[in-house]
Amino acid sequence: MADTSPRTGSPASQDTDLIIVGGGPAGCAAARMAAGVGMRSVLVEPDTLCRNLYRIGALNNALGGHTSGPALADAITAELKSTELCRLELGRRVVELRAEDDNVTVTLNTGTRLAAPYAVVATGVGPLQPHDVPWITAPSGLILPPLWQADADDAQGRTLLVLGGDRPIGTFLRAHPDTDTRLLVAYPEADVYKVEEIRDDPHVTLLPVAHLTLRTSEKSSATADLVGQDGARRVVTADATYVSIGNAPAAPSGDLVRSADGYAPPAGQHPRIIVAGDLRSARFQRIMTALGSGSEAALRAYYAARDLSLPS
Repeated sequence: MADTSPRTGSPASQDTDLIIVGGGPAGCAAARMAAGVGMRSVLVEPDTLCRNLYRIGALNNALGGHTSGPALADAITAELKSTELCRLELGRRVVELRAEDDNVTVTLNTGTRLAAPYAVVATGVGPLQPHDVPWITAPSGLILPPLWQADADDAQGRTLLVLGGDRPIGTFLRAHPDTDTRLLVAYPEADVYKVEEIRDDPHVTLLPVAHLTLRTSEKSSATADLVGQDGARRVVTADATYVSIGNAPAAPSGDLVRSADGYAPPAGQHPRIIVAGDLRSARFQRIMTALGSGSEAALRAYYAARDLSLPS
């Protein structure tokens, strides 16, 4: 059983061979690989397994013949739930991760502490919000949903203001080719190259801006004051507002080493902490690379536990 007492100087008893933080493609792949080499694991995920995959309507780069995120997520989830050597801790969040000479200890939001010889951290990234970028002024504390979370039926026939020109906009349009939704995409100069794939889409109106001030309303509608990149000012209104600004690393506090951009490169981590998936770098945020890095992370823990050297 896990040690559920408050943190003290004494270590928690080891609950498993491997703790996996995050239940996306990388974390799930780590659990499957760990089971394949006989390692017990505990996977901690605050939401549902592969939660982001369920919002990706169209896939074109995944093995297994899956052409939608939900189909791939269902397949991964079914396999993981049938993996006897993996214990799932869903609805739990890791709030602290500590590495010692002989083990890793994680503290959950419930106060429970778990310990294992190694941990794979695969918490991925979360959407940036208006307060994270200098070109948007918005009411304090405002949190907006990312566009990929927009339900196609709810968006049908509506006008959506999208803050930022990140590529999930194209994913949304490919997933819903028959939508009658109108997207007003306000984006900074840095996003010019990102909007090229949607520039000619009839559902999209591009709004290059130097600054945007978002105003709230008692209704669900949104109003924004725009200063264009040419200095011109205008006001736009929409039925709802979503973000497509980009992503920021999401990781627990503690002994994880993070670079200036917030990501956690595998090199330089404590020997008992192995980073996998999107958390490694902004340049490798793909489903297939996440699956591969999760599998590799579990193997690294397996070889390290047996004092076997890894190939360079």
